[in-house]
Amino acid sequence: MSAVVSARSVSVLADPTRAAILRLMLATDDGRVLVGRTAETLGLRQPTVSHHMRALLDEGIVTREPSGRQTWYAIAPEHRERIRALFLDESLDEVHEVDLDRVIDNLVVRFDGAIDRAEVERYVIQTHDLLKATSNPRLLGSRTAAFTADRIETAVRVTDVPEVLFVCVQNAGRSQIAAAVLRHLAGESIRVRTAGSAPSDDVRSSIVAALDEIGIPLVGEFPKPLTDDVVRAADVVITMGCGDVCATYPGTTYLDWDVDDPVGRPLSEVRAIRDEITRRVHDLLPVVLTR
Repeated sequence: MSAVVSARSVSVLADPTRAAILRLMLATDDGRVLVGRTAETLGLRQPTVSHHMRALLDEGIVTREPSGRQTWYAIAPEHRERIRALFLDESLDEVHEVDLDRVIDNLVVRFDGAIDRAEVERYVIQTHDLLKATSNPRLLGSRTAAFTADRIETAVRVTDVPEVLFVCVQNAGRSQIAAAVLRHLAGESIRVRTAGSAPSDDVRSSIVAALDEIGIPLVGEFPKPLTDDVVRAADVVITMGCGDVCATYPGTTYLDWDVDDPVGRPLSEVRAIRDEITRRVHDLLPVVLTR
């Protein structure tokens, strides 16, 4: 494999669990790790770490070295400096100003004919201001573009599929679990959104890990503030621990799920909360599809 990281490799590296494994490799004295010890260090199950190590191995990003009964993994020499730059380069911690004009230009192209430029600009600026207060500043540009696109799709109602909105306080735990499970089960047949009454800066790593264990990706999701447009567009709104924060609109079904908050809990308890939410989502799916 070439020393240049391909587009496919970038998508492999984008997974937070794989990034954590690579950071752990970079932090060791000899650059080598064992699957079992890695699982213990990261608080994951060994099959989960094995799955991600296999993905890194298949892409040529790590090497495998059997030694007696043990198998060591390390970053491939031809990729070591590039991986170090990706994950440890201090210059990447600098916060750069978002090029809102470029964000607007790209969204105008994406929604050509569906919404005029002035409206796109209004959405971008408003969304940027909303996220600026809570979101990770190093990801503010991409998150502004993604959340704006989501809001515009809501406004122009691009599809006729039913829409479900999950809302919790931080939009970093319960609502993200529920949304990820429903997306995984429903595919393109249901449009799923999330929001938080007081959003955090990022989704909890324990949530990512608990979902990954059962084969459900988070796919770049991040905490978003609750806006009236996403509530108005939803056919079903489900709140978890955030009270009566949503406006009420005719024709919309409102449900409140009494589910424990996973924030700050050990992974064993997060798994139990995940499974409870999964059961509720399984029950919800046919109800939404038959609306």
